[in-house]
Amino acid sequence: MDDLGAQERAVLALISANPFAGQQEIASALGLARSTVAAHVVQLVNKGYILGRGYVLPAARRAICIGGAVLDRKYHAREPLIFETSNPVDGHRSFGGVARNVAENLARLGVDVGFVSIVGDDETGRALTRHLRDLGADVSHVVTTAERPTAEYAAILGPGNDLVLGIADMEIFNLFQPAWLDRAWPHLASASWVFCDCNMPAPVIEALISRKAAARYKLAVDTVSSPKALRLPADLSGIDLLFTNHDEANALLAAGGERAPREPLEPCEAASALVGRGAREAVVTLGAGGYAVASRAGAALMRPVPAHPVDITGAGDAMIAGTLYQILQGEETPAATRTGALLATLTTESDSSVHPDLSQRLLAAGRHRIPA
Repeated sequence: MDDLGAQERAVLALISANPFAGQQEIASALGLARSTVAAHVVQLVNKGYILGRGYVLPAARRAICIGGAVLDRKYHAREPLIFETSNPVDGHRSFGGVARNVAENLARLGVDVGFVSIVGDDETGRALTRHLRDLGADVSHVVTTAERPTAEYAAILGPGNDLVLGIADMEIFNLFQPAWLDRAWPHLASASWVFCDCNMPAPVIEALISRKAAARYKLAVDTVSSPKALRLPADLSGIDLLFTNHDEANALLAAGGERAPREPLEPCEAASALVGRGAREAVVTLGAGGYAVASRAGAALMRPVPAHPVDITGAGDAMIAGTLYQILQGEETPAATRTGALLATLTTESDSSVHPDLSQRLLAAGRHRIPA
């Protein structure tokens, strides 16, 4: 509460003791004018200490996920694919999107989580938001539009589960406007962590970074892909935790103008360079090769949790969710990423983008698999 003045702290203390107290009652108790109390209440809302009307107090540990909400379609070929003709496949549909997957993982782990995105005014969009709501996530700030359909991604996989062709219709995310963050601002400002993926337009990401100074939340960002990584500013100051894979990290660093490295960097070097660009901490993943974690204190290459993969879709999102889950429990990032790596492995061992049986108990039962 270092960002609160003495009168603001006094008003918050009375509201915490009695959320139904009226402004005049608070004013009389503190010897202040009612208009002064009203001004302090506005500031407490803007800073995220209360959630507005009714003086609803935020949860102690809360996360908000902002970004992609997608219908994933996967088609597994039974035999080697023959182009320019029909091929028999086994089809599977599920909900995806980086931020949506992170939100579902966190909800299944019992985290108080909200989700902010944009979906089409169609049955897919309604089913997607209903699914998250039924898991306990707050989806009240998902925007619905009639301008574009809900985003879709289709993957055609060969007999060995290798990706042969992927196609995506993600244009709907370009409609998301920074002004829509205002609708959810009390919930954003009061969150412990806000996670945003780079499916969001650059102005939305910039708004989250610039407005962070006036709020309580810490900001985590995932680059999603090499092209979308370039939506991040060259100066990464304001990002507390950056998730990216090795290729995306080098693409982002290569776009840094005079500060760009001449050759691709190794994982630890790349993670350190991202910290040098302003990120407080960075995680650079290598799939089955592990991952690097860097802060201003240095960088380390971490071992993965051995896996028997069925489908690697969603592993990176699970890495993010598991890490944020442990950070919300009070762990430092390097230790928290070990749980992230475990959840990534558990996810690859299911045929879903989010492990359908995920729970705190499942996570606890797998901790013996984490390398010492």
